[in-house]
Amino acid sequence: MEGTSVRTEQSIEHRRMRFEPRRSDGVRAGRWLGWAAVAASVACAGAAPRTSSDERAQTRPGSTSDEPEREARRSLAPLLGDSGFREGIAYGPHRAGQSPDGAQPSDAELAEDLEILAAHWSMLRVYGAGETSERILRHIRDRRLPLRVMLGAWVAPETEEDRREANEREIRGAIELARAYPDVVGAVCVGNETQVFWSAHRVPTERLIELIRQVRSEVTQPVTTADDYNFWNRPESHAVAREIDFVVLHAYAMWNRQTLDDAVAWTATQVEAIRAEHPEHVVVLGETGWATTMHPSGDAARQIIGVAGEAEQAIFHRRFTEWAARIELPYFFFEAFDEPWKGSAHPDEVEKHWGLFRVDRTPKPAMEQAHATWLDRRSAPR
Repeated sequence: MEGTSVRTEQSIEHRRMRFEPRRSDGVRAGRWLGWAAVAASVACAGAAPRTSSDERAQTRPGSTSDEPEREARRSLAPLLGDSGFREGIAYGPHRAGQSPDGAQPSDAELAEDLEILAAHWSMLRVYGAGETSERILRHIRDRRLPLRVMLGAWVAPETEEDRREANEREIRGAIELARAYPDVVGAVCVGNETQVFWSAHRVPTERLIELIRQVRSEVTQPVTTADDYNFWNRPESHAVAREIDFVVLHAYAMWNRQTLDDAVAWTATQVEAIRAEHPEHVVVLGETGWATTMHPSGDAARQIIGVAGEAEQAIFHRRFTEWAARIELPYFFFEAFDEPWKGSAHPDEVEKHWGLFRVDRTPKPAMEQAHATWLDRRSAPR
């Protein structure tokens, strides 16, 4: 199973993983209230000029002369290639009747997914280091698919001893997979949204740094952690930034009370603000997207003002990908496929409907043309 092998009922209810259950009300509220609290200061950052990797390496905000020398930041070529720009997708493999703690996808289902994903993207993000992730990596290697993977190691609060042991197993699993698949795993991401103030699974900064150092000391790939813009834009983020090779940023316009018309401009503001806050780092946008269905009442309906819909997702996807390509921003779009196990039991729960493909693997409008072209090319006589 992905993420971790030991999960309490409470953690299943609240943890926001990408093989994930629903956000808690507090998490949802934190997303847009946090944006409201910092909007003015973020907007003032403007469009910070992009700096080269050499220029970024010369500065370390928050560092002191008393700190021990640290290994130089690793090249991102294993993940991003020589160009430094690749388009990626977040991948949760669970279909109808499957879940991280229940039935897992078959090898044939994973093969179908990975063939689709390799046709449209060059990077893949997975969120755990369990058995299903190992099968994903093995399939990519054995089929020689042109995909590089940012492998996740899920880290949860260590409120109980078994939870600490589960984190340590997850970390060990990520290390072993990165070593076993060096030509597939392009980076390792330790923890997901463990530092932002609204997270339901916060981990002490010192513990996160300890785990990052452990992974980085035992693998050759670049190592990072992923978090919300509302962590990376704060001074306390520098302690974590000093330990990683690149910044993985999450920025959801839809969760932050933005309309479709304003969504890409808002996203650009967050990216440039984080680049300005961490000029020594390459910033990879680890999650952004637009939901296609939302229940008309309840918590999400009160907090989201952008219209959910397949047509709206297609517009956001087109505008976003054109902008990202223009500024050469590497990214992972969220997400590949709808995942019906997420969130509440209601079929219109917004958490279930972020995929560019439906759960039956048919494309939504954002991917219809590209997918039809690929299918025609695949079926053409050779």
